[in-house]
Amino acid sequence: MHRTALTRPHAATAAPARPSGAARAALAAAVLGFFVITFDAVVVNVALPSIRHEVGGGITGLQWVVDGYTLMFAALLLSAGSLADRIGARRALAAGLAVFAAASAACGLAPAIGALVAARFVQGAAAAVMMPASMALIGHAYPDARSRARAVAIWAMGGAVASSSGPVLGGLLTQLSWRWIFFINLPVAVAALLLLARTPRSPHRRVPLDWAGQATAVIAMGALTYGAIEAGSAGFTAPRVITAFALAAAALAAFLATQARGRHPMMPLELFRSRTVSVAVVIGFAFIVGYYGLPFVISLYLQQVRGLSALATGAAFLPMMLIGAALTPFSARLAERAGTRTLAIGGLALMATGLVLLAVLPASTPVWEIAALMVLVGLAGPLVMPPVTAVLLNAVPAHQAGVASGVFNTSRQVGGALAVAVFGALLAQPAGFLTGMRTSLLIAAAVALAAAAVSFRLAPARHH
Repeated sequence: MHRTALTRPHAATAAPARPSGAARAALAAAVLGFFVITFDAVVVNVALPSIRHEVGGGITGLQWVVDGYTLMFAALLLSAGSLADRIGARRALAAGLAVFAAASAACGLAPAIGALVAARFVQGAAAAVMMPASMALIGHAYPDARSRARAVAIWAMGGAVASSSGPVLGGLLTQLSWRWIFFINLPVAVAALLLLARTPRSPHRRVPLDWAGQATAVIAMGALTYGAIEAGSAGFTAPRVITAFALAAAALAAFLATQARGRHPMMPLELFRSRTVSVAVVIGFAFIVGYYGLPFVISLYLQQVRGLSALATGAAFLPMMLIGAALTPFSARLAERAGTRTLAIGGLALMATGLVLLAVLPASTPVWEIAALMVLVGLAGPLVMPPVTAVLLNAVPAHQAGVASGVFNTSRQVGGALAVAVFGALLAQPAGFLTGMRTSLLIAAAVALAAAAVSFRLAPARHH
């Protein structure tokens, strides 16, 4: 307790306590961690047809390959944020990296769809530990608000590089075997662990874990995702689907009750008294609905309907991902000049425009036109996520950095899990694949526009 209390207040002035070399090593480790987290969320999309061909599973199995990862990611993020504060960001990130590497090896060696989905669940659990720990590690290494914002922009480059390289690299690796998309995580994880060994211990606090809150959160998210996925094959009125949704609602109510009354809630409801935190959570959810939902739908469309190979499909996503990677390093400076509110509204509006245009394209549209329109969605990445992440970290006390980042990233992963579940269900409806694809894209556009409207509640830029 005393160590944390003494470290944080003097961090901004006591430069020797945070040598630049240690800070850079911490940032590099966080970047690599974010890289593998994002890479495994993105790369699997172009490999889905190959996975189904080799290990089976159908559209429902493919949904679980994607959502097994995002579901556990979302369900455990809240506790993981508390864990990062409890044991220290460095230790939490190291543990997450080690488990992630082991789970990646299990994914690559999976003999059947069930084993693959199980390994993806473990991967998601490890990613949940890594994400808030990497953000909290940056918060400790860069206590100054401006340097932290720029460090967050560099951290976001890990995700941007993973997003831009994921589709093409995934397509290339799938030419050999889809299993290589998981094996590639191993050297990256080892490099990150070596970097962490060069960083000092992170501050930590003794906080009991909220077991009741964690259990109800897992039940709520799991039941909701299961219901949405099963609705694709059984219909939304099937008894098991209705039961799953009812269970999700009951578990959500129980979760909120535990957070309101518990002595040590993993999601302190007082966080949401901050307007910035509340708006950031909405933005995170809405952004990922489009950013994760689009590759899932379009990857299947390009390979199953248009007959493209995995490599050609990855190449179609390259312009969208490259524009995000190219602009991400400038996001902090753009936010300093224009303000986070302006960037968030503009980015979400661009995303909605791109999704609507893709939804109304004729089925015979050339692939290069599809790739060009997806650039509008790619532009939203650097305009929305890094500035909103930085403003969120600056809006909460330092000792709640792990919890706040866990809440924020939970909203993102819930958005991704629901997008894949709902959009996959729509693709499997009797109306046909194209109708389901267009409906999915229009839903994502509507969600982005709603978040753009909410973004007006962010504080405007201050001009000096």
